[in-house]
Amino acid sequence: MSEYRGCELPEDLYYDLDYVWARPDADGSFTIGITDAAQTMAGRVQYIFFKKLGTHRAGGKPVARLESGKWAGGIPAPFDGEILRINEQVVARPGLVNVSPYSDAWLVIMRPDDPARALDRLRTGAAAIEALHKWIDRYDVQCMRCQD
Repeated sequence: MSEYRGCELPEDLYYDLDYVWARPDADGSFTIGITDAAQTMAGRVQYIFFKKLGTHRAGGKPVARLESGKWAGGIPAPFDGEILRINEQVVARPGLVNVSPYSDAWLVIMRPDDPARALDRLRTGAAAIEALHKWIDRYDVQCMRCQD
């Protein structure tokens, strides 16, 4: 796990280089969430609204909407695909996104329409971490996670 300006940046995830991460799962689906830097910028998440299970989302279209005291916005799908699961823990406790954005607070699990191209717009490894450092610098983010 890399860390920069207090932001945790797992090297094994894939990133849209904005605020979404994706983790490939053994069954061909992907677990999707938001980065530590994104949860910090959003502030304490108070509400989260998900698209329905089974909904098809085009890449870039929201799978969920987060709302905090200072921000409201959609969380885009990183690729075209279907929502298979919604994290019920986050439905019950939206603030969990501010506590553990890479583990307990994943948002959805999606099945890509085209598994061979699902990662085309995502980056991983050293190149992704370097790009995320630039993103963090551009927005002058100093990460912090809320306590449960």
